[in-house]
Amino acid sequence: MAVAASLALVAAPAASAAEPPADPPATRTEVSVSPVDLDGPAISTVTVSVRNAGPQRMRSLKVTLAGPVGWAVQPSVASVSGSLGVGDSARAEFRIRVPEKRPGFVVRTFTATATYSGGDGAGSATGTRSEVVGSPLPDLAAAYNNVGVTDENDTAPGDYDGDGNSFSAQKLADVGLTPGATVRALGADLTWPEAQPGTPGNVSSAGQAITLSGQGSRLVFLGSGVGSAATGTATGTATVHYTDGTSSRGQFGFPNWSFDPADRHGATLVASADGRNRPDGYGNAGIAYRIFAHSVPLDASKQVAFVVLPSNGNVHVFAMAVAP
Repeated sequence: MAVAASLALVAAPAASAAEPPADPPATRTEVSVSPVDLDGPAISTVTVSVRNAGPQRMRSLKVTLAGPVGWAVQPSVASVSGSLGVGDSARAEFRIRVPEKRPGFVVRTFTATATYSGGDGAGSATGTRSEVVGSPLPDLAAAYNNVGVTDENDTAPGDYDGDGNSFSAQKLADVGLTPGATVRALGADLTWPEAQPGTPGNVSSAGQAITLSGQGSRLVFLGSGVGSAATGTATGTATVHYTDGTSSRGQFGFPNWSFDPADRHGATLVASADGRNRPDGYGNAGIAYRIFAHSVPLDASKQVAFVVLPSNGNVHVFAMAVAP
């Protein structure tokens, strides 16, 4: 059954007859989505606001809103008659069918798209809002699902790479990586996991949502990769969610812990341990097994709420932190 819809378009008061000079630098059109009531089953009203922040009048403005796959939204397109002066805004109301809540944690993302002529000259702009149902994990330690470090006297629990191999706790200690140690990388102070050797102490990434607070220029990850060109490299996209309901995405990757070039995927080498622990004991002396740092950009004006890790189990994360 179609969802009933109402549309309300409200333009700000008209600009004065004298238009501002056309030479100031263009600013991006601002598109924002109002909070969405996810207490379904229900029909929720969502307001999309568009502000002409460009140096010219905006004409032929049309707005669309997309929710999660399968969610009905009406109207399909909202059109604004006339034009918007510099600094003026318009609002479009949409109605969206919200299904019954399901248990567990999920992020619902709503994307509004404005198309237009004039304004900032770009022709289109988007805005997103993410709403959370449930709670993300309280910290990275709550997501630990892999034993990547073992004692040389008890190597059996390790399985960093899927073949039963792991880092040597003794060799990591030789390069300063001991439980709880501070690691400074890419401008961030990260904490090496407190986990004891032989216990889960890193995250094989699978889209886990992790609570993280902070405000800065980038989010730094500490880890390394497993896999190869044949089995899949250690790259993926992290999504950062902010306290205002917006989000940003960034791709990063780690070289393989042993054989890739140290700067593959743009990573930075942090530490190299000599050899590794195999199921039958310590071995591979003379070969470096490594930890790297990489980062994704943040909106420095916003407060981080939580992070969704990549959906790629080849990406192993030991720590993450916000850099100024």
